Amino acid sequence: MVENNEVSEERFLNIPLREARNVSRSRRADTAISIIREQVARHSKAKVSDIWIDPKVNELVWEEGRKKPLSKIRVRIVQLQDGTTEVILP
Repeated sequence: MVENNEVSEERFLNIPLREARNVSRSRRADTAISIIREQVARHSKAKVSDIWIDPKVNELVWEEGRKKPLSKIRVRIVQLQDGTTEVILP
């Protein structure tokens, strides 16, 4: 988790996951996680490989199963001084 002296920037982001409905039913939750990574990378100007998603966010997306992910999610983005970006629930 994050310590206060390591944080360089923090913001909230609403991410629409509607695009996950356009893929096959057996890949929707996987695609939703990929969409979260892409949106966070776009808004925080970080590499996709430097993004860490909290397991609680993953559990929330997978809560209804693989075929029925959320249609949108609100997350908190925390950019650390070492260049990594964390995605956590607010």
